[in-house]
Amino acid sequence: MAEKNSISIQLLGRDYQIACSPDEEDALRQSATYLNKQMEQIKKAGSTLGFEKVVVMTALNLCHELLQSSKEANDSESDAQEFLSHLEKKIESALQTSRQYEI
Repeated sequence: MAEKNSISIQLLGRDYQIACSPDEEDALRQSATYLNKQMEQIKKAGSTLGFEKVVVMTALNLCHELLQSSKEANDSESDAQEFLSHLEKKIESALQTSRQYEI
């Protein structure tokens, strides 16, 4: 069984104890720092928002960012596959032409 450490993170001034494996601790701390900054921006933009609304708005914003990044990655992959397919056809055509000259 993997060893778990309990680390403390802070989000909008509230402390949370989170269990994670030692090799994931740095990534968790970085994620918590990023999340806290995003939450602070939402809180600053709508200072009358309660904690729960800040959390929901931040979650929605992060999900939107994730979906946009995922779409962009898929579009890039699609473009790369299309380019490779086009390149493969050009190579095949060039090889075919080369074979015709050899005959």
